[in-house]
Amino acid sequence: MKMKTKKAFFGYLFFSPWIIGFIFFTAYPFFYSLYLSFFNVKFKSTGIESTFVGLKHYLYAFRGDINFPIALTDTLINIILSVPLILIFSLIIAILLNSQIKARAFFRLLYFLPVVIISGPVVSELVSNNAARIVDPGKYFIYKFFTTLPDRISFPFLYMFDNLVLILWFSGVQIIFFLAGLQKINSSVYEAAKIDGANSWIIFWKITLPLIRPFILVNAIYTIMELASFANNSINGVITMHMFDIDKPYSYSSALSWIYFISIAIIIAITYLLLKERRRV
Repeated sequence: MKMKTKKAFFGYLFFSPWIIGFIFFTAYPFFYSLYLSFFNVKFKSTGIESTFVGLKHYLYAFRGDINFPIALTDTLINIILSVPLILIFSLIIAILLNSQIKARAFFRLLYFLPVVIISGPVVSELVSNNAARIVDPGKYFIYKFFTTLPDRISFPFLYMFDNLVLILWFSGVQIIFFLAGLQKINSSVYEAAKIDGANSWIIFWKITLPLIRPFILVNAIYTIMELASFANNSINGVITMHMFDIDKPYSYSSALSWIYFISIAIIIAITYLLLKERRRV
């Protein structure tokens, strides 16, 4: 056996546990749920009996289910509003943490600590106990001012104030990504810009922002996926609730899952088209 072939063999050998795990625990359930969404499933003493029903479950989700469209709309609006807020907040904090300030390492740890401590079931439990509302924005003048404006104008601002703590909790990893991007920028670029008379505002818009654009795209997609898979989303609750329906176990919830998956995929595709790097001709 040649050395190159031998190296490739051992490479695939070490890689094979992940491939096997991905096929059996991710790819197979993924496509099997698509199969189930077109069938009615019944559990009998002789085994699982499935009957093809086509798009029946997909049509019922929008025509017969009164909870799913509302939960889907609420979740998508929350994601669309939260992603830019988290990205802007993370970028501001990353720029501050990248500057020459005292105790910089301590502040970097301080902002990332919630991500280490609060994750998965912990954050779900805190949210369900209203821990995200420890700061009551309703008592401040600025919040009361926005409540007097028309709903279409005030809604995104009130949403931001109502979810300040959650935005902070979901910003830890994004801050790390932005810090990595900022540290990739050569300091000589900034020095050349300052020599040419550029102020901090121009440097940010003309140098910093274009150079970290790939990191903005990665952070945006990561944030969408993180928010979409958050266990406390109303849509996840609806899907979980229908998993064990007596008349259509797994099949209807599979159809709901695929509708949700396609919705999130569309948001990610739009985000990619908006933030992808454009080549100059």
